[in-house]
Amino acid sequence: MELKSLIDQPGKLPAIPKVMEQLIASFSSEDVSISEIASQLSADPALSAKLLKLGNSAYFHVSRTIGTVDAALQMLGFVMVRNLVLGSNMATAFKNLPGIDLRQFWRHNLYTACAARWLAQRADVNSDLVFTLGLMHRIGQLQMLTVMPQELAPLSQQMGVLDAGRAALEQQTFGFHYGQVSAALARIWNFPHALTDALLQVEQPLLAPEFSESAALVHLGAWRARVEILGFNEADRVASYPVEVGRRLKVDFAWFNPPQVLPPDEDLSVMPPLSDLTEGLEAMFE
Repeated sequence: MELKSLIDQPGKLPAIPKVMEQLIASFSSEDVSISEIASQLSADPALSAKLLKLGNSAYFHVSRTIGTVDAALQMLGFVMVRNLVLGSNMATAFKNLPGIDLRQFWRHNLYTACAARWLAQRADVNSDLVFTLGLMHRIGQLQMLTVMPQELAPLSQQMGVLDAGRAALEQQTFGFHYGQVSAALARIWNFPHALTDALLQVEQPLLAPEFSESAALVHLGAWRARVEILGFNEADRVASYPVEVGRRLKVDFAWFNPPQVLPPDEDLSVMPPLSDLTEGLEAMFE
């Protein structure tokens, strides 16, 4: 199957609700009506309830309870609310897929997004864009499982969907990989070029014609998520660390230490355990 035919099947493309279309349009528009989006979010009881649950989670450390969508927008900011809604809708769009542990898949994307955002905040890179990119970087795998599950089954027996070599195996077998599918979906949904271009580069950021710090940070965040999800031992962590990507970003390996050897809390140069860094946000995918 070719990449074009994989996404050129309207009946098998995930449905995008109207409010999500407006949120995507807001990436490229300065005239977005926040009040209109708040009204649409409030009109969806399930989505607004999930948003309030996320807004009151430990992740945000809010000083008072968030009780309305308007309050969430005021306290969390429009961009973060947009990210939470996009993540929730992505999870809703792909459900009950065979051949993948969706709970593990979304935890990996969340860990990637939060780890990359933490790194971006220290590198003076747009951390909100990086967070969105981290949430979306593997959705192409879900589209592939939706449209071509039989073709993917032998690959999954050979290598897990989260393994570092998975994209190369898909490229070798089909002539494209999940990152290209993710970017193609993003283009169909009218995401901005900066995000779609970065999705193409996450897997091999150093080979891109123009280096994207955002894509490289998500690549590094994905490594950190894989370490956690797949339970790497110390030797595996060291052997798999993307040294050249870290060097290009001027990020030293010391940013990551296993929890048992973390320095005191006041040392902000070391990433907290991912369970702390993402606390409460897994509700996005429930």
